[in-house]
Amino acid sequence: MKTTITTIAAILVIGSFMSYASAEQIPSWVKTNAGWWSDGTISESDFVQGIQFLVKEGIIVVPPTEVSGEKAQSVPEWVKTNAGWWSEGAISDSDFVQGIQFMIKSGLISLGSEVSEKEDVSSNSEIQTLESELDVCQDIKKAYDRLNCEREVKHKMLITEFKETGKLHKIGPANFYLAEPNLELRDSGAAYLTIDVLVENVGDSNLELMCSGPSVCNYDVWNGNKAYKYSSTDFTSGLLVIKPGEYRTFNMFFGPNIGYGGTEFEYDSSKEYVFRVSEPWGSASIPLNLS
Repeated sequence: MKTTITTIAAILVIGSFMSYASAEQIPSWVKTNAGWWSDGTISESDFVQGIQFLVKEGIIVVPPTEVSGEKAQSVPEWVKTNAGWWSEGAISDSDFVQGIQFMIKSGLISLGSEVSEKEDVSSNSEIQTLESELDVCQDIKKAYDRLNCEREVKHKMLITEFKETGKLHKIGPANFYLAEPNLELRDSGAAYLTIDVLVENVGDSNLELMCSGPSVCNYDVWNGNKAYKYSSTDFTSGLLVIKPGEYRTFNMFFGPNIGYGGTEFEYDSSKEYVFRVSEPWGSASIPLNLS
């Protein structure tokens, strides 16, 4: 189901990158993940989720490009070195993007089958309508206006996919849609958990979601005995404000302890894990069904 949630990004991530963002606009958690990927702390698939987020938000635009027919056998050391340098601010976005370009073209990063996933998405009439709107955006001559048009339509497509495939949980004046969580267990015993959430404000006033850091956050994972604080998130502003009738998405990654009140995520198949929401306007414990 997680793959389905990222269908819209996967359709677009098939070729070379053209960045429209300065380094300051890229969320800090993506650069953190780049550093972790470069030193082997997290897997390639975890890092790709960060790239998918950038595409989804329109921070990086990916034109359609053919993937090379010859697949490389391993990730070149220079690619991971560049990821580490980029995370430290030693090289520019465009320099770092060259490494990602190489991995996509060489088949080292698999972001899904463009044909099969697009056919699946197109079975929905609402998605078909939005795809037509996206085609109209391509005809806009001014780059800035075209980017804004595409960003708005892609957001609508993401919301549609999320609502159709995510599990709905009503919490006070909000509807929470959770994608199927992504749990990765390493041979070393390390466990990495990623949770994607869509929140809809169904109330009459603004809805505020608060998470300013691992130790001060109204969202965590609980196994009945211990609370786990996130390692990285795109919940970067500390406060998400959602107007009535609107939606917002956020992602949380639980893994290594990054400090600042964080915890190292641990997985025990004998325990039941829940995603906890503890807001002043509503609270809930949402089963994650990790076993």
